[in-house]
Amino acid sequence: MLWGSWGAALGLAGLLAVAVALPPVVKIGAIFTEDQRNSATELAFKYAVYKINKDKTLLPYTSLVYDIQYVPRDDSFHASKKACNQVQHGVHAVFGPSDPLLGAHIHSICDALDIPHLEARLDLDTDIREFSINLHPAQHLLNTAFQDVMAFLNWTKVAIIYEEDYGLIKLRELVRSPHNGDLEIHLRQADPESYRAVLKEIKSKEIHNIVIDTKPSNMQHFLKGILQLQMNDYKYHYLFTTFDMETFDLEDFKYNFVNMTAFRVVDVTDLSVQEVLRDMARFQANINADSKLNSTYLQAEAALIYDSVFVFAIGLQTLEQSHTLKLSNVSCDKEQPWLEGLSLINYINAVEFKGLSGPIEFKEGRRIQFKLDLLKLKQHALVKVGEWRPGAGVNITDRAAFFDPGTMNVTLVVTTILEQPYVMLKTQTNVVGNERYEGFCIDLLREIASMVGFEYRIVLVPDSKYGVIDLETGEWNGIVRQLMDKKADLAVGSMTINYARESVIDFTKPFMNLGISILFKVPTSQQARLFSFMNPLAMDIWMYVFSAYVLVSITMFVVARFSPYEWHNPHPCDMENELVENQFSLANSFWFTIGTLMQQGSDLNPKATSTRIVGGIWWFFTLIIISSYTANLAAFLTVERMITPIENAEDLAGQTEIPYGTLESGSTMTFFRDSMIETYKKMWRFMENRKPSVFVPTYEEGIQRVLEGNYAFLMESTMLDYTVQRDCNLTQIGGLLDSKGYGIATPMGSPWRDKISLAILELQEKGEIQMLYDKWWKNTGETCSRNEKGKESKANSLGVDNIGGVFVVLLCGLAFAVIIAICEFCYNSKKNALTEKRPASAPHQSLCSEMGGELCFALRCRGSRQRPALRRQCSKCLPGATYVPAMLDIPPHPPQPPSRPPPTNGLSVHVCPEDTSLCDRMMIPLELQHHMQPQHPIHQQMDN
Repeated sequence: MLWGSWGAALGLAGLLAVAVALPPVVKIGAIFTEDQRNSATELAFKYAVYKINKDKTLLPYTSLVYDIQYVPRDDSFHASKKACNQVQHGVHAVFGPSDPLLGAHIHSICDALDIPHLEARLDLDTDIREFSINLHPAQHLLNTAFQDVMAFLNWTKVAIIYEEDYGLIKLRELVRSPHNGDLEIHLRQADPESYRAVLKEIKSKEIHNIVIDTKPSNMQHFLKGILQLQMNDYKYHYLFTTFDMETFDLEDFKYNFVNMTAFRVVDVTDLSVQEVLRDMARFQANINADSKLNSTYLQAEAALIYDSVFVFAIGLQTLEQSHTLKLSNVSCDKEQPWLEGLSLINYINAVEFKGLSGPIEFKEGRRIQFKLDLLKLKQHALVKVGEWRPGAGVNITDRAAFFDPGTMNVTLVVTTILEQPYVMLKTQTNVVGNERYEGFCIDLLREIASMVGFEYRIVLVPDSKYGVIDLETGEWNGIVRQLMDKKADLAVGSMTINYARESVIDFTKPFMNLGISILFKVPTSQQARLFSFMNPLAMDIWMYVFSAYVLVSITMFVVARFSPYEWHNPHPCDMENELVENQFSLANSFWFTIGTLMQQGSDLNPKATSTRIVGGIWWFFTLIIISSYTANLAAFLTVERMITPIENAEDLAGQTEIPYGTLESGSTMTFFRDSMIETYKKMWRFMENRKPSVFVPTYEEGIQRVLEGNYAFLMESTMLDYTVQRDCNLTQIGGLLDSKGYGIATPMGSPWRDKISLAILELQEKGEIQMLYDKWWKNTGETCSRNEKGKESKANSLGVDNIGGVFVVLLCGLAFAVIIAICEFCYNSKKNALTEKRPASAPHQSLCSEMGGELCFALRCRGSRQRPALRRQCSKCLPGATYVPAMLDIPPHPPQPPSRPPPTNGLSVHVCPEDTSLCDRMMIPLELQHHMQPQHPIHQQMDN
């Protein structure tokens, strides 16, 4: 019983295994065109079936049997009949064909009968095909790869050559891509008969970047046309859409440094691929096939058909684990679908593995995962320089492959402009070629060429312009146009890097930094004037000094008359003298101040505190003024005075008498034209209104106009520095208006730019460029010997800002002196009013009356220097003798006294009758004493 149960269980397991197992033989069909008979594609298909059957780990209990049919290309009728014949014989899948038209018909049959259709061709139909598995990379992904390569190469102008209408449809996404908005594309259809004509047209239009989409069978005809038209040099770059570039003979292009780039899907350097190629060659020998398989290279179509057979086998393997695959029993007549076809196509669509064409992954029958190797033709062969993957973009692993200076022996066309000291013609007449030129840029070019590794030929630009865009026509001129048209490879000179030029051409790193400055003629020396000694002080200072002199003199006069201490006895030995004198009359006050101002002094010495304060503060004022004048006078005598009508750009923009301009069609003119700064916009409007008289075609003409006078030339500082150092009649006005640099210009996308930039940086770090600058700017023996005088050495008149403080000190001192004088006056008046003794019969005089009398006398500008002293009691004089006029107060002819007796008002006239000693003590002159004798005898009485 036990053995019986075990036997029943084993029998059931065997039945289950047979139920889920694949049939022992699975038929597959393949349709090839007649031109593919005995080709590498057919050989790869047969070898793939052979290897799968030999490998028992993949399908251990199943063998693949193939049925190959050949049909003429473009014969869809016979292709359909062949496919229906294969279906009737029970094939589980159909492979091929590679022709797009035939493939579409075969797919329609497979789709109707639910039979998997595996293809290895380019399919432009974007619709989802349910029963189609295509191992060829999708065209929209390939177009993206081409765009990434063109962007890396900085292509701005490209020609696309396609062979048939199908090629135009294939590249339409490349043409319509929004990423190519700045890319100028020229489309040309060609065939072997018209290759030369199309290439000749492209050459005449100076298009150097070409995308080639031709049939592989016609590739040699196209390459021959390139050789015949001599388009096989380094300036041209060809991008091929074929994956089989390695199979073509490129011997004629290797050593001319022609840029040829293409993609491949089969990495022949991979060890697994090389092993398959060797095994396939042995397989070919065993079956005695007529195909000639290259053991080094494998065409893309052969690799894709090989991978498609393995994709089908792996799909069968996964299907075997869960489903039963029944034999197909369908026909084109019944149109009854195969029930197992849908399951099988789903498992095939889920396959992921690495084949000869790289990683394989599908989505809805389209291949979404693959790797493209970027190939570049070098001197020995095509080499891998990078790779491209969907979603990751292009990854360049060998940038030097696009620019290999070590092995190149090419001659570059270098355009330039004659301009000192950058590029100049030698004076010798027996030199030719590049030896005709010399200068800073010529030496720099020689150093760079030796470092980078190229030969060069110097040509002058025809219109002698650097290049600026015409706003009306939108066209460039000068050097920029030469580079845009690819008529030159490099442009060396004082070529300024700016935004507009950088948008159409490329620049290297700057080799010199500079800015815009103003060139002007050296101003003439100021002629000596008769009154040049007044220059050290400004005119307003002279006016202030004169005003201070008048003010101090009047203040001294007034303060001296107010102060009682400035009144003194002119005869100090005569103690009874009632006359006092003031030395500071109006004339003496002016004399005192002018004497001290001239540092000579005078015989007048102030005695009162107030007048001494006035004098002291005036002396301090004169000390500062005289010292400042003396110091600045020395500067005026030693510094040459120049007449400079302009000092900077603002001065230039604010006047219209002196015209100014720039170099025509240069970066300086572009700077002013495009500037948003108001001062520079104003200057541009001035220049534009006077166009073309203010613009010059060359620097030499601009410099000559400056030397003629009344013209300012706006130029770059390096050229200005060179000019100024060689002509003492020229000078630089102001500083730099901007900051920029000179660079070597190349066409857009030129492979020379990066290497030249590295060479420039190396020369700068070594100091070679600075040595070249010193050689051509300073050490030529033509420099001008001048005594440079900066603005700091220029003597300027002293103004109020410099010595205005001394006037404030003077005014404060005068005010203080006036206050002291008033205090002295008030104090002395009060003291005199208290101490003075008056007779009882005399009326009492108040302090205010006393001060009023003194004030009235002091304010009399035309008054006498003398006045009576304070009233005193005298033993020899009568009480009525209170005032004896001074000599200056007595008129020359005093009136006669009246004949009637004098009135008696309680006061008697007291005179000295015969005793004249009192009169002598009072210093009364004799003539005055005579007039004082009484006409009538009057009893005179002396009050003892």
